[in-house]
Formats: sequence, C-alpha cells, structure tokens
Amino acid sequence: MREKSLWQVQTERNPGHSQWYIQRFKTMAEQGNDIWGEARLIDALSPREAKILDAGCGPGRIGAYLHERGHRVTGIDIDPQLIAEATRVCPDAQWVTADLTDLREALGYAADATLGDEGFETIVCAGNVMTFLAPSTRAAVLENFAAVLTDTGRAVIGFGAGRGYDFEEFFADAAAAGLQVQQRFATWEMHPFTQDSTFLVAFLTRAS
Repeated sequence: MREKSLWQVQTERNPGHSQWYIQRFKTMAEQGNDIWGEARLIDALSPREAKILDAGCGPGRIGAYLHERGHRVTGIDIDPQLIAEATRVCPDAQWVTADLTDLREALGYAADATLGDEGFETIVCAGNVMTFLAPSTRAAVLENFAAVLTDTGRAVIGFGAGRGYDFEEFFADAAAAGLQVQQRFATWEMHPFTQDSTFLVAFLTRAS
C-alpha cells in the first residue's frame, strides 16, 4: 500500500485544513500582500503560450495567473477541495485531482511514458509541495517530472529547509531521477543560494 502524503495525513487529522488554506491566500490578497511572486518568475522564464504544469497546484494561485497571461496550464493536486477552488477561480485551465506519483497516468499516458515534444516546457512546483509528499514517493515524483518535460524544458522547484527533506538529499534524488540542476537560488526573487540558505529554488533540466 502506498504511503499517504503528509498533506493527506494533515487533512485527515483536520478536515477543515483545506478550506483554511484556501482562505489564507484569499485573506492575504485582500490585505494587499503579493502572492504571485513565484508565478511572475515562471511567466518570465517561459516562452509565450508555454505548456506549463503546475505540480501541486493547490487552489490555483499560480496556475490561474499563468493562464491569464496566455500560457496553457495544467494543474494537478491530490486534494479535491483545492482542485474545486482552482476550477472555480479559473475554469478555462485544466485541473486534475491526482497524486503526483501517478502524474503520467493522470495526464492520460502510460506509467513509463516519456513525453518528449508532447511534454511541458515548464514545470512549477512551489508552496513546499516536495515536503508534503510521502518520503517514499519523492523519487517517483521527480522521475515523473523528468519524463513529462520536453528535451529543453525546465522544472522549477521551491521548498524550505527544516521540513524533513534535506537539500542535498533532494539534489541526489533529482540526479537519480534523470534531472540535472541548472541553477539554484535562495528565494523566488533569485537571491544567491549559499550553504546557509533556508530556502531553495532549483531550476532543473533533463539530464543529457
């Protein structure tokens, strides 16, 4: 039996957690906070009308922004309440309820498919998604990312330290999954990454 993700464990423990999470970002936006920094970066580094995967999309915060700017967005999240909110916010994008471990099947491909030219030009995985995965599924998720990227595509993954997934362990898992680190930063504003950084934003490509 597959290990439950830490997000699933949290929502089973607290059934109101998903709605709290949705409201949290609504409140932040209403208060004038900038909640689209990650999306601006992804928009800037992607070709126009890019095919973008929002992996662990939550309530559509990033994907909706990118869709509004003309990108072809597919968002995937394990939480049906978050997907329902994303669909409400941006009904014209594609939103899928699925575990990222089943990414290729959720997109309609075989579990071992490599998409090549049919793949995504950009993958964004923000909001500490990697640290909410079940530890035993991290490698499979990274392998899925590698498989659904185009040959020149980039995956941009961001998460914080002290959340149970050491940065060096992540780099090792990414390499084993067929991804190579192109750049690493300490913030979504692309500040330099150092050994003391408490946040990582990694740009990865398929290993050649």
